[in-house]
Amino acid sequence: MRRRDVLLASLVLAAGPVAHARTPYLARAEVQQFIDDLVYTHGFERSSVERWMDKARYSPDVERLMQPPPPFGQRNWLEYRERHVEPARIASGVAFWQDNAAALERAEEQFGVPAEIIVSIIGIETYFGRITGNFRTLDVFTTLAFDYLRRADFYRAEFVEFLLLARDQNADPASYRGSFAGAMGLPQFLPGSIRRWAVDFDGDGHIDLLDSPADAIGSVASFLVGHGWQRDKPVAFEVAADESILSALGSGIDPNTTWGEALVAGVKGDLPLPLDTPVFLIDLPLVTADGQQARAYRIGTTNCSAILKYNRSYFYATAVTEFASVLRESMPTRP
Repeated sequence: MRRRDVLLASLVLAAGPVAHARTPYLARAEVQQFIDDLVYTHGFERSSVERWMDKARYSPDVERLMQPPPPFGQRNWLEYRERHVEPARIASGVAFWQDNAAALERAEEQFGVPAEIIVSIIGIETYFGRITGNFRTLDVFTTLAFDYLRRADFYRAEFVEFLLLARDQNADPASYRGSFAGAMGLPQFLPGSIRRWAVDFDGDGHIDLLDSPADAIGSVASFLVGHGWQRDKPVAFEVAADESILSALGSGIDPNTTWGEALVAGVKGDLPLPLDTPVFLIDLPLVTADGQQARAYRIGTTNCSAILKYNRSYFYATAVTEFASVLRESMPTRP
């Protein structure tokens, strides 16, 4: 009998006769196939991967938190904005900017991303490092790759990236902590984004997105540039529109029309944009003070699209933009 088959059989027997016990990960065929791919495609040692998978534990909290929220009431942009653009976070953002002014200035010069955008993203993602998550990342990716079937392929790919990251950093995969979705550090990067876009911005020889604000700052800027950010270009503008115009122009997170075409479709706004500027229309459902459902609209540019590659939510991208504006206005001495 092959060594792997012996291992599988022993693990199944070890699981015992209890009906509700979960099958150990190493006893599952799809996990063994995953290990095969790691060994043959990426050169991992089988014994090492089996040791990590033996440490991994299913997390019911992770699976529960990843479920789509039940439909309840009207999505409200004003409520979302109030949670993220509020006095305590603004004060923390000003302090973070002042404490890391040199790194932010250098990132702006090198990447062309304004300091307030970088500060805003880190502030909304983790409240400037206060909330980075305490889930063991090995358990997160094992659960999402093999028990959360809604996006299993995506999370199996990120699991591979995670193990490659741990190998790159010569670290034990069981030592990482992050969010219930597998994001890590001040900017909440997934492993694939860390490996592609993170930079050693403090020059100490390694990338540390948890304890190095400079690395986090440079990495956010690197990510945005890698997803289309253009230096000295605007992000988004308020406009007047309606649902028929939205239907005509279409939706999405990429510029799918031009400012001239948006004007022809009926969008109203006196914006400092050339008519051939690529743009897209953003709609923000809200509830007014008197309980009426309504919508606000924005025109987004390629820079807004880059923020949406970070988080595919119109609420998120608009909050980043507005928080950034408030932060710049709130700086005692504006950079």
